[in-house]
Amino acid sequence: MIKFLDLHKVNERFRAQLDARWKQVLDAGWYIRGKQDEVFEQHFAQYTGAKYCVGVANGLDALNLIIKAYGFGPGDEIIAPANTYIASILAISENGCTPVLVEPDIHTYNINPDLIEEKITPRTKAIMVVHLYGQAVQMQKVWEVAKKYNLKVIEDAAQGHGAQYQGRRTGNLGDAAGFSFYPGKNLGCLGDGGCVTTSDEVLAAKVRAIANYGSDRKYHHIYKGTNSRLDELQAAVLDVKLPHLDADNARRREIAAYYRKHIQNPLIVLPQTYEETAHVWHIFAVRCPRRDDLQTYLKEQGIETLIHYPTPPHHQGAYAEWKDCSYPISEQIHREELSLPMSPVMTDEEVKKVVAACNQFG
Repeated sequence: MIKFLDLHKVNERFRAQLDARWKQVLDAGWYIRGKQDEVFEQHFAQYTGAKYCVGVANGLDALNLIIKAYGFGPGDEIIAPANTYIASILAISENGCTPVLVEPDIHTYNINPDLIEEKITPRTKAIMVVHLYGQAVQMQKVWEVAKKYNLKVIEDAAQGHGAQYQGRRTGNLGDAAGFSFYPGKNLGCLGDGGCVTTSDEVLAAKVRAIANYGSDRKYHHIYKGTNSRLDELQAAVLDVKLPHLDADNARRREIAAYYRKHIQNPLIVLPQTYEETAHVWHIFAVRCPRRDDLQTYLKEQGIETLIHYPTPPHHQGAYAEWKDCSYPISEQIHREELSLPMSPVMTDEEVKKVVAACNQFG
């Protein structure tokens, strides 16, 4: 079976380095917000180009903390893509804000920047962009609209580690960004983890305090905070793997280029990219009007695939108030999307087998 993502094989490459780092953590006897976290935060901030990085417990918390730190709440609206994983929307509603959904570009699956301005009202406070599947959003129009209406730009970069727009990396394309380090991400730890990146010193300090029980120093609580911190073991894992991220992303691009060149089945719609973006192919998402048949066929050929995502946020029971809303482009994507195997440890033979199977489907 060709796995969709062989996490054991991905992480086995770093076993010796990880063993050494874990020994450092055990020997230090400090397990939360210690030296490993401090070093990783410095390295990841440098990698993204942002001035600050704050390690947190997971990607949802990262977005939630950004919104909370800005002080957005009930009565405020935040624009977000209709086509995204539900975590993007949950972070908005968790703060009592109203998510305002915008349809995606059918070719890239990211939010369509040309449709944002028409959704702005006097209650709009921010635009959340999601660099879905590993391709950075086309940010120029987003920046222009945000500046025109004095809005914050929040990046959901959970799937975009290392992706670029006009030479700038995600995490440094807005006012603040939330990253997830869930194990399956391009930069993944061995459990849950996340971070916030920003060049806003005040925001970074506030996020750090809120995430630490609202405390700026021990037993001194200036905010009604929460507990969301990146632990030392996970920070150590991430710092070991970060220097290899660009090489891993380059391998993903090689695989994606081969898929896009050699999959030539008219039933399969391939993803598109833009010249000004450097896609990192967290997901290689194709569309097929007979998606379920294609997935069954590939499984029979020994190829594991996944669906990202079968049900759009506005059709989820958690948002029953949207049950009568219609976002036809998002609905088409969720109805037709299928994710092919993609990882830096795939062999050339495995890639060729995926292509051959896709071309034989009919």
